[in-house]
Amino acid sequence: MSKDKTAPADGEETEGKGGKGKLLLALALVLLAGAGAAYFFLFAGSGEAEAAAPEHGGYTALEPIAVNLAGGGYLKIGITLDYTVEAAGGGHGAGGVDGAKAYDAIISTFSQANPADVTNAREALKESLEQKIIEAYTVDGVQTVMGIYYTEYVTQ
Repeated sequence: MSKDKTAPADGEETEGKGGKGKLLLALALVLLAGAGAAYFFLFAGSGEAEAAAPEHGGYTALEPIAVNLAGGGYLKIGITLDYTVEAAGGGHGAGGVDGAKAYDAIISTFSQANPADVTNAREALKESLEQKIIEAYTVDGVQTVMGIYYTEYVTQ
């Protein structure tokens, strides 16, 4: 009789094995879901970000110009355009960008500014100018200028 008490019945053995099997299956599913999520966040997202960023193609330095300010005085400003590979002729060095649109954006941005704005809000005016220039040099959804740099900024 003692053998009957310690020996599990046939139905009990299958329930114990089935519980372990279900636990292992659930654990495997959780690991697969985690691996899939890690792949999605680490690899799938980075390819889109790299494709969206334009690739540097070169620089075009524009001659400084003097702009009359709205409240009197003037600003002598020079900028350099940071252009993309598309503007550089596909990376072969045959291209670049013409500065006419940039000069127009400079004049329209700074001729409406007061001397105090030019002195105190220099970075805000640069951001505004940069956005105008990028929009002016974006044709059919292809961005050819990706940024600007001040090379001269003198007020009087």
